[in-house]
Amino acid sequence: MDPQFWDDMYRSRDQLFSGAPNGVLVTEVTDLPPGQALDVGCGEGADAIWLARRGWQVTAVDISRAALERAVAAATDVAGRVAWTRADLTDTPPPAAAFDLVSVHYFPLPHQPDHTALRGLLDAVAPGGTLLFATHTLADLSSDPERGFDPGDYYQPDEIAALLDDDWTVLINETRPRTAPAPAGTHHTQDTVLRARRLR
Repeated sequence: MDPQFWDDMYRSRDQLFSGAPNGVLVTEVTDLPPGQALDVGCGEGADAIWLARRGWQVTAVDISRAALERAVAAATDVAGRVAWTRADLTDTPPPAAAFDLVSVHYFPLPHQPDHTALRGLLDAVAPGGTLLFATHTLADLSSDPERGFDPGDYYQPDEIAALLDDDWTVLINETRPRTAPAPAGTHHTQDTVLRARRLR
């Protein structure tokens, strides 16, 4: 994870994303009682702000300072409900068993032989809490050798589901049509979604 790359990407235009919360988040979280949430790779803050407006206390983490500055500017009505945090969660795990919701949307989490970063995110879910992991389906992604990007290098929901033990129950593991238009310049028509609840 290169902070400079992400800062440059955000600074390349006035607004990178729509400002609306991710459709998967809205669909899957509306029925959950508010609690403590971790928004992984929060970007310009739309998901964290949506959660905070619905009563969640949110820790919103991103590696990009530029993204967090925009998020703070957009979140004036939820001051005190979101802790905007600059960190690399692939290196520094979040607190264990601290969150009722760990939300990971389109976050490029690279494979590791020991799954250290992924296990850190799983461990952050409190007993009774929810893991929500959504990504673009592999069929909608293509390699970019010039940037060193291969979609096969990153975790997909199926792989994560296979790593969950008896402490978890998988509620949803599926591919579904996107609920919102694809970002400009992309051809993302489907999402792959994992929703799991930690039992203990």
